[in-house]
Formats: sequence, structure tokens, C-alpha cells
Amino acid sequence: MPAHVLVIDDEPQIRKFLRISLAAQGYQVSEAATGTEGLAQAALGQPDLVILDLGLPDRDGQEVLAELREWSAVPVLVLSVRADEREKVRALDAGANDYVTKPFGIQEFLARSRALLRQSPTTATPQIAALDVGDLRVDFAYRRVTLAASEIALTRKEYAVLAALAHYPGRVVTQRQLLIDIWGPTHAQDSHYLRIVIGHLRQKLADDPVAPRYIVTEPGVGYRLRHDG
Repeated sequence: MPAHVLVIDDEPQIRKFLRISLAAQGYQVSEAATGTEGLAQAALGQPDLVILDLGLPDRDGQEVLAELREWSAVPVLVLSVRADEREKVRALDAGANDYVTKPFGIQEFLARSRALLRQSPTTATPQIAALDVGDLRVDFAYRRVTLAASEIALTRKEYAVLAALAHYPGRVVTQRQLLIDIWGPTHAQDSHYLRIVIGHLRQKLADDPVAPRYIVTEPGVGYRLRHDG
């Protein structure tokens, strides 16, 4: 199967140039002109690599990157006119794997893409568009959570924690992993942050911590989302 590359860029000429160049390397290429469309395609299309512009018309690319990293480990190559070092550091700290500044040389861009793709197919966690656990549904494509078909309003952190658990259904995700991935490395020991968010999630999902239907505590280790079926 050819590698699947998703290009998220609002400039049609850039998308066309990248589509032709990547297709000439044998890759399957998808395109999105907005951040919202790009996130939906990332969830539904299961790309092996995402090329992300930061200057998108509907939302900032840094925000798109942060949201993508809440549920996906797909390699991301940022391609942007923003050459400021602080912008690059911000993107890399938020989870970008590489950063190329426009204008760019196509051969270097393709070499960087190949390097990221070598990391992707065998090691990336399989992506799914949505997960159902009983009456609970986590829709990764649209960042929606429903319980018995009724949408549940979650904060950004609440959704990030639930999505992280839903990405590994039935498996324990450690407290440390959740804290680092969602709050950042400097909060690896701040387990009270996580306990508060888990408590709010259980309230909103009407989930009894003593006999949980959804979120199970593994004492001293972490949490898992039940997936008995």
C-alpha cells in the first residue's frame, strides 16, 4: 500500500505543487483547505504523514496541531512562511516532527517527508474515526461526545483525557502519560489535575466510580476505558 499523505494548506497552488511532487514519489495524497476539514480528514483518512500550514483561514495551524495531538501520533511536517524561531519552537513543542519554511526546496522537502514516513507505517497507532462503548460514543473526526445519542459538553481538557483513553480502549493509560501528553512534561507529577478532570468526566457521563460503566481506575497506575465487547 502506498503511503498516504494529507496536505492541509489554504493555497491551491501549493496544494497542487505538493500533490504532483508527492504523487511522483508514489504516495497517495489527500488535500484540505481549512483546519476543520484537515482534522476531519486526519481522523477519517488515517494518513501516514500530515503536511500542515500554519496560516489557515478558519483557525491557526498551531491550534490545529494541538488538537490533532490530543488523539493522534501521526508524523506532522509544518510547512509555513512563519520563519520566527519562537514560532518554530512552539510548533515543535506542541508535537510537530519537523518544520520547513516557505519558500522551500522540493528535494529537501521530499527528503524530510521520506524520513518522517519511515517512522510512520509500522509504529503509528491505528487511527479510528469514532469509538462506541455502550451508550457512549467518542467521535474523533468532529470532537463530539454523545451519551445515549445526546451530546455531552466537555471542556478541552476533559475531551483530551477521554479521547486519550478512547484511543486505547480496554488498555491502561498511565497517569504520567496522560499528564505529559495533555498538560506537558512539567506537569508529570501533578496527578491532582488529572483526578479533577476524571471526576468531572464521571459526573457528566453519570459514571459511578465504584461500579464504572466507562472509566476504570487502576490504583497507582492510571485509567482505562472499558471495552468489554
